Amino acid sequence: MPSACGFWRLAEQSVFYAPAEAHNNCPIGAMVMGFPLTDALQAQLGELVTSMCDCSYLSPEEGDKIPGVRPSAAGILYGPLTDLAVDPQLVLIWLTPRQAMLYDEAAGTANWAAGAILSTGRPACAALPSALSSGAPTISWGCMGMRTFTEIPDDRLLAAVPGHSLESLVENLERSVASSDIMRAYYEGKKAALATA
Repeated sequence: MPSACGFWRLAEQSVFYAPAEAHNNCPIGAMVMGFPLTDALQAQLGELVTSMCDCSYLSPEEGDKIPGVRPSAAGILYGPLTDLAVDPQLVLIWLTPRQAMLYDEAAGTANWAAGAILSTGRPACAALPSALSSGAPTISWGCMGMRTFTEIPDDRLLAAVPGHSLESLVENLERSVASSDIMRAYYEGKKAALATA
């Protein structure tokens, strides 16, 4: 697999285990996923971060601020949520902007009295340790690596949901969809009334 995020698309199809070393073709992904880095992989990571800084993709002060999963693991069990025989530690979801609106409402972060939803950019995989460490749903706008290796359409965002909060998110999502349907009917009625006025 050329990148750690490439496993996400395979996980849409079947359950499988990928050991830590299977993620080593992507030094940033291996580091973010919390896997131990060999000296060679550490050197590759340093070269990659330097290249990213040289082309202004990252600023120099960002390199050591990229989050990582703690503690490290021997590997990851991937697969569709419905096929997993164990409770997931983290659930990844592809969202359109409209779905992200509902996700934001269901996560409680659209509430002006609450804190904002944690959103990340590059690297997209940083959404995983961010969700795990905060215990709250996150959104990643994606990064060029994620978009290249996953081939996910440009109109999709990545959401990371801690497994323990999945049930409440689903319940809240049902309420968000219902309230959004009411508001859509209201706005469509107002739009129609103004068009005929």
